[in-house]
Amino acid sequence: MASALPKKSQLYTRTGDKGESSLYNGERRVKTDRIFEALGAVDELNSSIGIAHHYCKKSANGLEEQLIEIQCNLQDIGSNIATPRNDASESQLRNTLFDEGHIEKLEGWIDTLDSQLPPLRNFILPSGGESSIFLHQARSICRRAERTTIPVVEANDADESVLKYLNRLSDYLFAAARFAAKHEHLEENLYKKAKSGREATVQTRVL
Repeated sequence: MASALPKKSQLYTRTGDKGESSLYNGERRVKTDRIFEALGAVDELNSSIGIAHHYCKKSANGLEEQLIEIQCNLQDIGSNIATPRNDASESQLRNTLFDEGHIEKLEGWIDTLDSQLPPLRNFILPSGGESSIFLHQARSICRRAERTTIPVVEANDADESVLKYLNRLSDYLFAAARFAAKHEHLEENLYKKAKSGREATVQTRVL
């Protein structure tokens, strides 16, 4: 007796096969729209922080819970971006509001981390062990997420608090990367301009 076919998964809907997708308010836009560009960058940022979290947890540097909270905030930012503020209902706006209190909390974390680090007198290269390097990578992706979100906010499709959070988050990730290197007593590579025709030298510093 033939076995019954499995029930269709809800993971695919086929509704986006022609290059369009729906926003939270039901509006459909092409997937190259600025909103989906921003959503994609924020999603990539969230994934990269997930990698950093894995290595931070392995090193037990104390950043794990903060990173999880940030990932949850990025999910909320995605909801805000996916809900154009000009064309959403009152309940949709309430459900996707991004509280500026998250920004103040992030600033407090930055202040705490930075107070434990030596003053920065040189440009540094992404380095300092796995936790630090992946936090630096997340910082770079965060800058792109911020850039792609600017036109969305300017068009009043997302709240300004979202943009402020992403701007502050890149600062947090920089401080967190340096803190992670310090926790593991690993070297940061310092930038040094290479002279033409000569082999570049690498300077390091243990935090």
